[in-house]
Amino acid sequence: MDKSIENELQIRLITKQDIYAVPDDPITVQASVDCKELNELLNQLLKASNPDFLKPKEFDFLAFGQLIRLPLTAHLQEHAGSDESTVDVEYIERTPAPEPQDTILHDDWVASVQSTDKWILTGCYDNSVNIWTHHGKPVASVKEHTEIVKGATWVDRADPSKGFISVSHDQTAIIWSWEEGTDKLCPNITLRGHERGIDSVDVSKNSHLLATGGWDTNLKIWSASLDVDDSGEPTSKRSKGTNRNSSVRTPLHTLKGHKESISSINWVDSHTVCTASMDHTIKFWDCQLYGISNEIVDQKAFLSSSWSPLSNTLLATSADRFIRLYDPRSTEGTVCKSKFTSHQLWVSSVAWSKYDEHLFLSGSYDATVKMWDTRSAKAPLYNLQGHEGQILAVDWSNDKYLVSGGTDNSVHIFKNRHPK
Repeated sequence: MDKSIENELQIRLITKQDIYAVPDDPITVQASVDCKELNELLNQLLKASNPDFLKPKEFDFLAFGQLIRLPLTAHLQEHAGSDESTVDVEYIERTPAPEPQDTILHDDWVASVQSTDKWILTGCYDNSVNIWTHHGKPVASVKEHTEIVKGATWVDRADPSKGFISVSHDQTAIIWSWEEGTDKLCPNITLRGHERGIDSVDVSKNSHLLATGGWDTNLKIWSASLDVDDSGEPTSKRSKGTNRNSSVRTPLHTLKGHKESISSINWVDSHTVCTASMDHTIKFWDCQLYGISNEIVDQKAFLSSSWSPLSNTLLATSADRFIRLYDPRSTEGTVCKSKFTSHQLWVSSVAWSKYDEHLFLSGSYDATVKMWDTRSAKAPLYNLQGHEGQILAVDWSNDKYLVSGGTDNSVHIFKNRHPK
């Protein structure tokens, strides 16, 4: 056989982005063709088929469902399930690198970050909860907790006027009311029931319930209402020892099953909660039957997790350098479908994009934040630099902004240049 033919492949360039469609006739390319050369070829075809196409675009390419990061023949050897005479190569507009926008300095480590269209909510090791603009301007700050704040989340990200919740190692959670845009914060309701520090919190999709977990190993379900009469099990009473005279609320339900601290909580739907724990398990809880509906067991303690309603899959990080993608619905082999590797130290936080089923963020003790595509497990799309200490929290709740906080007492804000 002619060696020149052996070194060639036939491909068909296809796309779901009609604006960039080209004829899908088979094309002969060198087997060693890479992304740069595929980009050059595609831009030539786009220019030939559309005279108005003037400025070259950057694209990414996929074959067999995975982003091409190697010469094409090497990619096919790794991912192809069968020999095909013509290989379909899908192309998508490349996600541009996020741009550094601002850095917000705090007085202590930043353990929690969450953003809305206008505001960033942070919880810190100096017991404070803070609200900032996306340009780093301070809006409100308060210290009501007596120990470090490990988590803070809006009741409804679409409506910050509904308040937010903070959880602390002082064994309490607080539901706060906020006059949006002002420095007026009020600890409306104190949630009491945990016997040790609280590490994690999340609010249900309809904003009616919230879940907390921590070092007492218990998952507790509470009303998220700002109405002081919606109090949980017994009637509400006034908290002693606080000048704000906030109401006390007890849990609606306490669910037992973990053996170590609950490090992360995600509401999957209106009646299902997912918890990740230091006991090496991830549990799915049915909050109508008040029991465990599914369980994932792995080899190491779980540090963080993030549920995607777009793909119905879970990202989780453990006491190692990897990020794992789990599909709890899987009936074929392991529920761990992918393992992402690039960080040099433990990965402390992970967060799905709320707008793209393939994209997510990770933050590590190696001081880097990485932006990933699930179709490329061995290399992130981008490394977001700037932190000088361990990353403790990352957030992509708002598609426009990628936010991270850590032990360098700072929050870094990156702007997404291509929001959905």
